[in-house]
Amino acid sequence: MATPPPPPGQLQRRLGVVDSTAIGLGSMLGAGVFVVFSPAAALAGPLLTLAVAVAGVVAYCNAVASAQLAAKYPSSGGTYVYGRRQLGEWPGFIAGWGFVTGKTASCAAMALTFGQYLAPGFATPVAVAAVVVLTGVNLLGITRTALLTKVLLAMVLATIAFVAAAALTGPHPAAGAAAAGTADGQNAWGVLPAAGLMFFAFAGYARIATLGEEVKDPGRTIPRAILGALGGAFLIYMGLAALLQWHLPPAQLAGSTAPLLDAVTSSRLSPGAPLVQAGAAAACLGALLALITGVGRTAMAMARERDLPAPLARVGGAHTVPYAAELTVAAAVIVLLLSTNVLTVVGFSSFGVLVYYAVTNAAAFTLRARPWHAPRWLNVLGFLGCLLLAVTLPPGSALGMAAVLAAGAAGRFLVLRRRRKAAAE
Repeated sequence: MATPPPPPGQLQRRLGVVDSTAIGLGSMLGAGVFVVFSPAAALAGPLLTLAVAVAGVVAYCNAVASAQLAAKYPSSGGTYVYGRRQLGEWPGFIAGWGFVTGKTASCAAMALTFGQYLAPGFATPVAVAAVVVLTGVNLLGITRTALLTKVLLAMVLATIAFVAAAALTGPHPAAGAAAAGTADGQNAWGVLPAAGLMFFAFAGYARIATLGEEVKDPGRTIPRAILGALGGAFLIYMGLAALLQWHLPPAQLAGSTAPLLDAVTSSRLSPGAPLVQAGAAAACLGALLALITGVGRTAMAMARERDLPAPLARVGGAHTVPYAAELTVAAAVIVLLLSTNVLTVVGFSSFGVLVYYAVTNAAAFTLRARPWHAPRWLNVLGFLGCLLLAVTLPPGSALGMAAVLAAGAAGRFLVLRRRRKAAAE
């Protein structure tokens, strides 16, 4: 029996558990493996694995809350929709605005990282070309997006396995050198800001929730995909953190711009360094593909509620995609690539995403029907954890994103006042 077409303006349910999990895991690995370990190690020192564990606990709380809400509200937009339905328009707007702005900057960072790995002398033009090509893939439909994500994810997992083998073969710094100079009280204070940066790497499962309108059997598929992607990423991050600290001297790990590449070049498997560069490029492409998809869907959901310009809600084409939102996100990313230094946005994005998940936990707390594995205290822990990690991020990142959130709130307030005045007249 043929599947009936979706109502006008709605997306089609095409994604199963495997596709959804791949999109979430591809988002996390692209960001975390090749971007976050070094700045986190510079803050946490020998306590890097503890920082990963703290970020993982907060991410688990958020994942459970997201799974609960996505099963109840299986539509595009993620926490923007959940916040509006459970808490009110303003919390939903803050979550959606933080996600769209923070993740648009993340798209630019991922694109430029891809360009620097592939062609360092032409990083920006290559990054722009990547955005154009991947936006074209997204416009071909969500099943094409999922297929390419799985191909890129396979390349990334093979690269990580090779890096792990290189780290195991050594040589390794002496045990005393590995702990020297960094095992003081200062690093204990660095665990929380390091965990805040590492949280940037765990945020990929949000893409699964933002695609809720395109998932088959969302009540079953979304929770399994979110928890599966998070569990896989957590095991990989913990393993890599331990291996990198064992294999690289602390100063080299903290100051590296490409720690996984350094792990290979410092090992007996150094001839395989080009494989790591190719894997890094694939990881960045996978993360960028999923990011553009998720931001476009959230922008579409906000436009449906008139929190963004209404034309962004348009859905159409042979493959039923939110083409207006996708093209607008791509244009914004290209503008950032051509006008700013976007490799400084990891903390900026982390702050926005932590605010997003604080709203997620608050919304989940209000749910009455709850599975046994999602008690209310888990929502409280997630909410407080998000706020704690957000306020302990580097001040420039926190203040910058706070200013963006305030500007968005002020703009919405003025638009609403103008609408009320027009209605009264």
